[in-house]
Amino acid sequence: MGRVSGKSIIITGAGSGIGEGIARICGAEGAKVGVWDLNPQAAARVAVHINDNGGHAIALVADVSQRAQVARAFREFVDWAGSLDVLFNNAGFNKPMPLMEVTEENWNAIMNVNGLGVLICTQEGGKYMIAQKSGKIINTASIAGRQGYPSFTPYCASKFAVNAITQATARALAQYNITCNSFAPGVVDTPLWVTLDKDLMEMGDSERPGQAMEDFSAGILKGRPARPEDLQGMALFLASTDSDYMTGQTIMIDGGMVLV
Repeated sequence: MGRVSGKSIIITGAGSGIGEGIARICGAEGAKVGVWDLNPQAAARVAVHINDNGGHAIALVADVSQRAQVARAFREFVDWAGSLDVLFNNAGFNKPMPLMEVTEENWNAIMNVNGLGVLICTQEGGKYMIAQKSGKIINTASIAGRQGYPSFTPYCASKFAVNAITQATARALAQYNITCNSFAPGVVDTPLWVTLDKDLMEMGDSERPGQAMEDFSAGILKGRPARPEDLQGMALFLASTDSDYMTGQTIMIDGGMVLV
């Protein structure tokens, strides 16, 4: 029996990177998995992988910042799985800009997905958990929610918001036997960083491919950036009964970048 055997789990942003890693391990550990992504091909690819390896998964497609799409995705999943036991609010993105050049468009785009999207998914998914009087909500935070970086100002603000939403949700939903926690990665070697690397070179923050990740990773005590699989154990812990007495916490899992 797996650590999340029999649980019904949704992961937003599960078509690649951290979300894909969480979806795969939850499927391997016996959960019914909702592979949610804005990209239908990416969601389908991960769901097929889980099913082909003996798991149970369904692909879900929705923009987390659009409430009607979010509500539809939750209905589709619960109709398929029968319940919603765990929600990973993982979807997010970053588009770096120098602090003094950040535009309203840039700010709003990042905040709508990384901040508002977490709130909307928590509200719409939380309705099912409140009805069944149980559930776990797990948010993907970041070291950028602990300290600000000038080229990532809207992203940092959005991840500070994730920490606030985590605490507020924990307080609001405790009466329904629902917990809410988050985990905070540092530099993770995913497709997101491939894009960031190009953006930071164009901004002049780095001079050659790979330099941005190297520079950001220089202070990691573990000596290397994370891989998605490095976060799987934490994800399983938070999704399983092992974390039943924990709520309102943001757990650093960054290899030793930010010590708090």
